[in-house]
Amino acid sequence: IAKAIGANNDEIIFTSGATESDNLALLGVMEKNKEKGNHLITCVTEHKAILDTAKHLESLGYDVTYLPVDEFGLIDLETLKSAITEKTVLISIMFANNEIGTIQNVSQIGTIAHEHNVLFHTDAAQAVGHISIDVKKMNIDLMSFSSHKIYGPKGIGALYLRSLMPRVKLNSIVHGGGQERNIRSGTLNVPGIVGFAKAVEIAVAEMNDENKKYKKWTDSMLEVFSKVGGKLNGHPSNRLVHNLNIRFDGIEGKAIINSVSKKLAISAGSACTTQNVEPSHVLLALGLSEEQSHYAIRIGCGRFNTDDDIKVAISEILNSLESLNKIRI
Repeated sequence: IAKAIGANNDEIIFTSGATESDNLALLGVMEKNKEKGNHLITCVTEHKAILDTAKHLESLGYDVTYLPVDEFGLIDLETLKSAITEKTVLISIMFANNEIGTIQNVSQIGTIAHEHNVLFHTDAAQAVGHISIDVKKMNIDLMSFSSHKIYGPKGIGALYLRSLMPRVKLNSIVHGGGQERNIRSGTLNVPGIVGFAKAVEIAVAEMNDENKKYKKWTDSMLEVFSKVGGKLNGHPSNRLVHNLNIRFDGIEGKAIINSVSKKLAISAGSACTTQNVEPSHVLLALGLSEEQSHYAIRIGCGRFNTDDDIKVAISEILNSLESLNKIRI
């Protein structure tokens, strides 16, 4: 696992998943460094595991800045620089967005953080196994990731914790037996860890071939759907190639999802909050209206999909659009 991200073995802390890793990173670092300052910088399009932890920190008296994003979901690096103060302890910006697939300029964010003597954390649950990552070259101090995002077992994740230049120190948020160098107490999930390691090994070995396949598929879907009014949500090129978030103005995403549900499993947003009828906070942050955000669907391609699956997906969605357009007229 360490080798896959350019880390040392002693820099990996095992957790129950990226949600716990995010909590440990933010709460642990802010509490440990409260004598230095009380300021955290994050972004409006983060996963709820970051946003809700940031809100919790605010309730404890910490100061949090939420950076806006542009129409593609990218933060502005100059805005980031100007947000840093003498009291800034940590910057937490996700590597790649789980809803729209936009990939942030992680290396540059890490450089800015280090120039200002600030730690940099990234939630890389969507990136590990899909993008080449070198935590040292990218100036990443802490990084959260999960096994099940790369076909490994559920209930196991990790937090990368830089050990040198700078050595990251944090307070434990789970107290007990002192496992994981007293950072994360609790009996280790050994079968989960072994499965996680195997999943990482396979993902890294297959990454380039899989990404070529995914890009071909999402490009072909985008080309077809653009011809019938589909609009891409997210960055046109700086994106996860297996993710396609697209909207068809005037047609509810949920209506499309329901009409294709016998053959396709697609979503209207984050799979973690898929029962939620609230508009996506990510799409609203791009500047879409509440109404427009309800028009979006998210299609994810995976390792076990085939060319035929993509043809079926295109056909089913086109048929759905045709029938829903007739109802609308």
